[in-house]
Amino acid sequence: MEFGRLITAMVTPFDVEGQIDWQTTGELIDYLIDEQKSDSLVVSGTTGESPTLSEDEKLELFRFVVKHAAGRCKVIAGTGSNNTAHSIHLTKEAEACGVDGILVVAPYYNRPTQEGLYQHFKAIAESTKLPIILYNVEGRTAVNISVETTLRLAEINNIIATKDCATLEQLTLILRSAPAGFKVYTGDDAATLPALAIGAYGIVSVAAHIVGGEMKELITAYLNGNVEEAARLNGKLFPYFKGLFFCPHPVPNPVAVKYVLGLKGLPVGGVRLPLVTVTELEAHFLRELNSIALIK
Repeated sequence: MEFGRLITAMVTPFDVEGQIDWQTTGELIDYLIDEQKSDSLVVSGTTGESPTLSEDEKLELFRFVVKHAAGRCKVIAGTGSNNTAHSIHLTKEAEACGVDGILVVAPYYNRPTQEGLYQHFKAIAESTKLPIILYNVEGRTAVNISVETTLRLAEINNIIATKDCATLEQLTLILRSAPAGFKVYTGDDAATLPALAIGAYGIVSVAAHIVGGEMKELITAYLNGNVEEAARLNGKLFPYFKGLFFCPHPVPNPVAVKYVLGLKGLPVGGVRLPLVTVTELEAHFLRELNSIALIK
């Protein structure tokens, strides 16, 4: 399965009552595919506010995005949790919805050992025929999928990639020993170009909601050997890479990107508690960021 170089972790649009806004969801899918050049979409990931989506909402989202995308991009379902049995159940349900692949986050809160992590992902992989992307984000889960565990998991046939938010050192160690065909994606927008330089395949992005087209240009320039142009684009886009998470201090994803989408003319609504919308200080920062002439 080829998921492409630029994967967008899609926000979930809400209406004024905090329910999923299906019309805007369709508009967002079109926008991310046609304007922002996404190769694949992650549905119900962190950026999609998966912790506050019910199982029924997740399954309805999977079905809706598969139908609306209509083969124009790949659809990857976020089915991971800190409950292995429930992750297996949701993975099977997602497969029945017609998604193309699964993104499975490391179990959070219960802090399993490396052997526990291996057995968790192995059990999920054995429950489905779909390709699986691991998701390593220690800042959210309080556990790091180590290099050794990632490489063990990479030997399982349908575990085909990792989205890793660890250091470039860890990504390098994975890349130097991973089996042929196993792909490494960075989950850090600001690391897109450095990760490509050490051999990563691509990015699972938040900023691609706003600057996806330019990110695709960056990736293409680098792959074509035009490193100078890739570096220029990286410098141009860097304020967005950082500003969507530090505006001007850390804010939880997807608070900022949802606000900026509204500034761009695609209002996707607010966030569900316990997340709250931007403060006036944060909104001012994001309006200033949006006014910078970064986009062609």
